[in-house]
Amino acid sequence: MDLGLNLKVKCHVNKNGDGDRFVGIKADADQAMVYFPMGYRLPDNEEDIRDDILKLISVLAEFTDSKDKVLAMQKFEAPQSVNFPINAYMNIIRYYLEQRSYYTEKDPIRKTSDKGKIDFAASLRRNVSFFQEDGTPFFDKYTVKGSTPNEKNLITMIHKYCVHESFVQMGWLFMPDVPPDPHIERNIPLFLSVLKKKLAVTHLEKDILLFEAMISMLEYLDEKSDDKQYYFGTDRFEYVWEKLIDAVFGIKEKNDYFPRTSWKLKYGDQRRNYALEPDTIMLCNGKIYVIDAKYYRYGVTGISSHLPESSSINKQITYGEYIYNHKKFKDIYGDDVPVYNAFLMPYNKQDNPFHINEYFANIGEADSDWKYGNHNYERVQGIVVDIRFLMNNYYGSHKSKIIKMAKLIEEALQENADALPEDKAE
Repeated sequence: MDLGLNLKVKCHVNKNGDGDRFVGIKADADQAMVYFPMGYRLPDNEEDIRDDILKLISVLAEFTDSKDKVLAMQKFEAPQSVNFPINAYMNIIRYYLEQRSYYTEKDPIRKTSDKGKIDFAASLRRNVSFFQEDGTPFFDKYTVKGSTPNEKNLITMIHKYCVHESFVQMGWLFMPDVPPDPHIERNIPLFLSVLKKKLAVTHLEKDILLFEAMISMLEYLDEKSDDKQYYFGTDRFEYVWEKLIDAVFGIKEKNDYFPRTSWKLKYGDQRRNYALEPDTIMLCNGKIYVIDAKYYRYGVTGISSHLPESSSINKQITYGEYIYNHKKFKDIYGDDVPVYNAFLMPYNKQDNPFHINEYFANIGEADSDWKYGNHNYERVQGIVVDIRFLMNNYYGSHKSKIIKMAKLIEEALQENADALPEDKAE
C-alpha cells in the first residue's frame, strides 16, 4: 500500500566514516530522517521500507542501552542524555490504527432483559416476582449490566492528546495527515495521576499496554526540553552488530570459553584479571566456532585496510588455542578439539565489490606468523553477512542459519588451503 509518503527520501545509509556513524532516527516538528547502518540495502517498495524502519526501531530498542537514546538540542548540537520512549509512541499509534478510534471510557448502565451479564443485587431489587418454598427468589427477568460511551471523559481526551503527539513525532511512517489536536489544556501531573489510577484497575491486556505507553510518553514530555528535536539511536552501532550476531549464532552460557589470567604475588593479595571474552560461541554438530563480530567497512568498500588488524587476529587465535588446549574440552573431544575461528562483517549482497550474491560469503582468511596453520583455529575465516537479512531475521529459530554458517566456515578452510599462495603454504 503506497500512501504517497515517499519514505525513501527520508532514509540514508551511512558510510561509518567521520560524521556519518549515527544509526537511528533524527526528527523535529518539520522533518525526520532515518539512518541505516552501512551496507544496508533499502528496498524500493514503500511498504517494505516502512517495515524496515520499524525493524530498525525494534533492533535499536532491543540492543541499545538507554544512554544511546538521546535528545538533541538546537540543530542536533550538544546532545543531552534522555531516554526517548519510542516504543511507547509506536504502541499508541498502533492502538489508534488497530481500533480505528480513541480509547473511550464507558458509563455503566442497568437494563431489564433475559440476556446479558446478570447484576444479581439489582435483580433482587427490581425483578423478583415471588420467593419459592425453599426461600430462593424466582426471577421472570433479570437486570443486566451494560455500558454507554462517554465521549467527554478525561481519559479519552488524554488519549487524543497522546495520539496527536505520537503522530506529530512518528506518524509520518503511517499516514500523511496528523489526527486533530484536541486542544486540551496540558496538565501532565493530572494526566499521569488519572492514568495510573486507571491502570491499577485495568485487566484487558491491550488497554494495559496503551496506558503504560501513555504514561511513558507523558513522563518523557514532562522531562524534555521545549524544543521538538530528538535522536533515537546510536553512534556506536558496532555494539548492536555484536549483539545481533550473538543473538543469531551464539550460545548464552559461554564462560567456560573465556581465557583467564592471574598474578601470583610474593607480596600482597593475589590478583585475578578480567577474562578475555569472545563475542560469540557457536556450537554445531559437536564442533565449536569462535566468532568475532566486526562492524568493519571491508564488506562495503573492498579495501584491505578496512579489515581487522593484528591485535584482533592474534586475540582470535588465542581464544581458539585456549579452547583447544583446555582439559575440559580434551575430556569431551579427545586430543583434537574441533574449534574454528571467524570474523563476521556486514555487507550488501546485492551491491558489493566482490560481485557475490549470498547472505553469507567467505572473502578470505587471516593467519599469524607465530603459528603454522596446523590447527583450524589458527586460520581465521573472514565472512561477510548481509546486514538487512540479519536485521530482519534475528528473532525465532536460528538452526538453519547456524548450520549454513558452520558449513561455510569449514568449506572455506579447505578452499582457502588449496588456493593459498606458495609462500604461505610452506
